[in-house]
Amino acid sequence: MDHHTHATDVLIAGAGPVGLTAASELRRRGVRCRIVDRLPARLPYAKAVGVQPRTLELWDRNGLVRQALDAAVPMLGQLTYVNGVAQPRTDLVLPPEVPYGFAALPQYETERILETFLGRFGTGIERGTELVSFTQDAGGVTSLLRTPSGTREEVRSRYLVGCDGAHSTVRKGLGLDFGGGALPEAYMLADVEVDWDLPHGYGVRATHRDADGRTDDLLVCIPLPGRGRYRMSMLVPPGPSADGAAGGDETSGAAADDGVAHGPESGRAPALPDVQAALDRLAPRPATASALRWASVFRISHRIVDRYGRGRVFVAGDAAHIHPPTGAQGMNTGIQDAWNLAWKLALAVDGAAAPGLLDSYDAERRPIGREVVGRTLRHAAEGVQADPADPAVLMMREAQLLVSYRGSPIVGPPQGEDGAAGPRPGDRAPDCGGLTGPITAHPRRLFDLLRDREHVLVLYGAGPPTGGSDAVRAFEELARVAADRTGGRTTAFAVLAPDAPDDPGAALPVHRDAQGEFARLYAVDRPTAFVVRPDGHLAARLGPPTAQDLSAALAATFDGP
Repeated sequence: MDHHTHATDVLIAGAGPVGLTAASELRRRGVRCRIVDRLPARLPYAKAVGVQPRTLELWDRNGLVRQALDAAVPMLGQLTYVNGVAQPRTDLVLPPEVPYGFAALPQYETERILETFLGRFGTGIERGTELVSFTQDAGGVTSLLRTPSGTREEVRSRYLVGCDGAHSTVRKGLGLDFGGGALPEAYMLADVEVDWDLPHGYGVRATHRDADGRTDDLLVCIPLPGRGRYRMSMLVPPGPSADGAAGGDETSGAAADDGVAHGPESGRAPALPDVQAALDRLAPRPATASALRWASVFRISHRIVDRYGRGRVFVAGDAAHIHPPTGAQGMNTGIQDAWNLAWKLALAVDGAAAPGLLDSYDAERRPIGREVVGRTLRHAAEGVQADPADPAVLMMREAQLLVSYRGSPIVGPPQGEDGAAGPRPGDRAPDCGGLTGPITAHPRRLFDLLRDREHVLVLYGAGPPTGGSDAVRAFEELARVAADRTGGRTTAFAVLAPDAPDDPGAALPVHRDAQGEFARLYAVDRPTAFVVRPDGHLAARLGPPTAQDLSAALAATFDGP
């Protein structure tokens, strides 16, 4: 056995969308990392296809969104049919200040875009390389890899992140409990073209109900790039064609001997006639399927780990939570797991993290995972339409715009305000438009000012009577406090109400809330400081802000000077 020891800051197991997100977010911050994947090449399958508005916002933050938008198609809504009868159409509509809508992008395209982005930082995927085992101690993690040539390599890293799917080696090595169950039905997935004339950009959900009102047949079609191309899922009819159930899982290569039946299975893949049979039974109008690119039988489980990490080892994505694909929540939730963890790991590697910072990954993300598992299970059984939530709230939740970390150990309570309106600490920091500056010819969005920045201190200055002419000087002092307290890791700028006095000599960038959009969306009418985290959530909302309160708010994240 060959033993070579290499050192890196973070080793990432698994190069799907979640692992690639973790790697690129770490590399973007200058953290050394390696990413390994057991598969010799990217799988050409449109597995996870829905990209939520919240994920597009994160890709706006790191500069990836343009490539994603170029490759994606819009998801405008869903057409629903029960026993051939059209139900009310669902249109995916969000408030006008939300910058991105819903999109569909085949998983192989998402992975290609993320891999190209990661390559900009000089890091590539080590393919055909499998994490076999690991041990950890107080100083780091020692992992054993099997390389494409079959040799063993020992890697020493400060942290290990398991993004290695439903049959995760990392999760098993940590001995985490993965409680839950499996749905009894087997499904078929297929990537095909169909010649119907249904409106472009709409998903299709067609079900059949028996005499007792139970759903006994199902067809769900999600639009993909290309004319008439959809990713379809349908029930495998009972009988001999539902074989392959004991097969392995080609997303992880592990035989499903761990009792987790989830994902595509090896065994007999469905063929075009199987897809056609489902269309003949359920399509709302006659349709012929052609150009089958990929098909698989897959099973669905619902499980979540009892913790998202232990010591220096963490799990994210399917390694931590699996559930029905309803509403395209899984990959997006995993991407946000990785994003939440990466900026915290970067501070830890840098020696700048407050003692509890890495523990906040589990505290913030596990409740989200639990909620998503429960909701997708409910929606899989009854359809999203059966959700009792107000339709606008339901839409924002499906878009993942309501994910919040209120009550997190690293997020402060709102200070100095009764604070019913506007985003609270832990909530997503909303975008807004109409910010003007003395040099720019056109208004900018808040997200333009947050792009490619880490922690950002946004200082809102009101007009008279609360916003006096010395407001900008007070803001300069707060910006200095933030820079000192975080070792220069915080950017600051001011947003002033239209009638707030000018200060031409200001030592920090000043933008004018020309249309009052910032004040409306953030519900502010007095001087207020907002600390926006790298993942676009508010760490603090301080009104009126003081140096002492700001310093205390930052202490939850950053180690003392």
